[in-house]
Amino acid sequence: MHMWATFGIISVAIVLFATEFAALEIIALGVIVALLLLFQFSPLIDSQGNNLLPPEALLSGFSNSALLAILALLVIGQGLHQSGALDGLITRLVAVGRGRKSLTLAATLLVAGIISAFMNNTPIVVMFIPVVAALANRFGRGSRTVLMPLSFLAILGGMLTLIGSSTNLLVADASQRALGRSMDFFELLVPGAFLAAVGACYTLLVVPRLLAGKAGNAKHTNEERGRQFIAQLEITEEHDLVGAKSVAGMFRELEGMTVQMICRHGAFILPPFEDVILSPGDTVVLATTRRALMSALHIRGEIDAKNSNDGSNDAPREAWLVAEAAVAPGSRMSGRLLSRAAFWSQTGCRIIGVQRHRRMGRTRLEDIRLQNGDVLLITGPRQPLRQLRRDRDLLILDGSISDLPAHFSARRALVIFAMTIFLSATTLVPIVVATITGALAMVSCRCLNIQQATRAINLQIVMLIVAGIAMASALQQTGGATYLAGGILNVFEGAGTMVLLAVLFLLVAVMTNILSNNATALIFTPIAINTAQQLNVDPTPFVHAVIFAANCSFISPIGYQTNLLVMGPGNYRYVDFMRVGTPLALLVWLAFCLIAPWYYEI
Repeated sequence: MHMWATFGIISVAIVLFATEFAALEIIALGVIVALLLLFQFSPLIDSQGNNLLPPEALLSGFSNSALLAILALLVIGQGLHQSGALDGLITRLVAVGRGRKSLTLAATLLVAGIISAFMNNTPIVVMFIPVVAALANRFGRGSRTVLMPLSFLAILGGMLTLIGSSTNLLVADASQRALGRSMDFFELLVPGAFLAAVGACYTLLVVPRLLAGKAGNAKHTNEERGRQFIAQLEITEEHDLVGAKSVAGMFRELEGMTVQMICRHGAFILPPFEDVILSPGDTVVLATTRRALMSALHIRGEIDAKNSNDGSNDAPREAWLVAEAAVAPGSRMSGRLLSRAAFWSQTGCRIIGVQRHRRMGRTRLEDIRLQNGDVLLITGPRQPLRQLRRDRDLLILDGSISDLPAHFSARRALVIFAMTIFLSATTLVPIVVATITGALAMVSCRCLNIQQATRAINLQIVMLIVAGIAMASALQQTGGATYLAGGILNVFEGAGTMVLLAVLFLLVAVMTNILSNNATALIFTPIAINTAQQLNVDPTPFVHAVIFAANCSFISPIGYQTNLLVMGPGNYRYVDFMRVGTPLALLVWLAFCLIAPWYYEI
């Protein structure tokens, strides 16, 4: 009764998750409550009279080390984002990939997959999430189209070697205890490389197309492209744009920006720019989006320098914000030149860009005469900027306030991140210890503040993991997983070795997206070995089938940690993983069915 009741709860949960009948957090909480009530009023008692599934066991997910590690990694990733630590790397990748955008993104994703063969997948995905997301945004693709492929390629890369994932090691250990022989480091390489290559083709060529074109993503992209601000860069003696030369009328160093004119010693250089070389003292007037402008200013540290020169050191620099404000009707600023508005002295904030719905002539930022309805891009310390809400001359636009990357702490963030990855990859300490320590260091070293760290923690991820662990515990303790595996394999008992191998692979691939991949592997390894022994055949292909199938965690976000890591940043829904991941799991299964008869000589 307990087993069939568990099957019923899990089946309803999968349907609700797929249809998004309610918020995922509510559905997950409902699953937990249903299991708690089931085993509270009808306890599962063993032969010694112990309750196998007390509330403590079903709620153990809240203290699960994997959950804590994922949450800590989200905080570390937010610290990298807030500090702008990877902006320099992104700029170099953009420069290298100019004109080869798709190739650059594909190469970056493939590198992540290859490294995953030799390191734990989770820190690899954490390391590459901000890189590929920023690259995609710079190239106008949107992070949604690359984060799920990143997770999938990391999982596929884990199939190549014995240490590619913890699942491989668990199965190898169980196999050694059962058969008395150990697996070689590269034993999985040939079939694993074939499966990974097939999966990578689908992931790189098809998955981005399936994820592109969503309303939310398109709206965001169009909005970014359409909202142009007039801004300017002052080229000083030490500026990294000194010596930049125009090519075909454009400056490659100013990706995503339109140079409107260059002011040089009182003269104006207008487009088209032919063989113009930027020199100290030049003022470059730009038309650009808010995202591109903030990125350019922070990579070069220009805002930090202006802040420190204006007596703003009293405010912690990580507390600076950026916002958009419209010039209100009847404002005292209307009709004034920006240079005469005395904005800094009156408000403690700085205007770094101006947007006007009507066409604006080419002019320097300080020579713009403000009009009603102009939108100003403003940066300043947290408190002065918030006080602008009470200023009758300006109207702060709802939802436009965001934190300014703490560029001064970028180096610290990179050091903390590198140490976290090193400790996790070398297993000097458990991953959960390394990641929690890294999260604490990010906050302690002011790479981000407590509010930013709190916002990085995703409640949806928490509830999905806890519900997944509760379902896995119920399936194992009630015998549901073993019953299901044994029953299906018995049905196909006389169908031949290859048919049984294909059925075993498919069953494990389905179960790994319901249970955790490690739990699935541990349950099915003895079943696979026993099946091979009953058929009087070599158990190696059956053991390999369990490893490869248990790594097919593409169909649900709870299938593997990396899926949960990209779910929030990529703004994915549960059904997105089912829609995109199911064909990939089937492709890997078909690829295994093709290579197994040849490689294992079945």
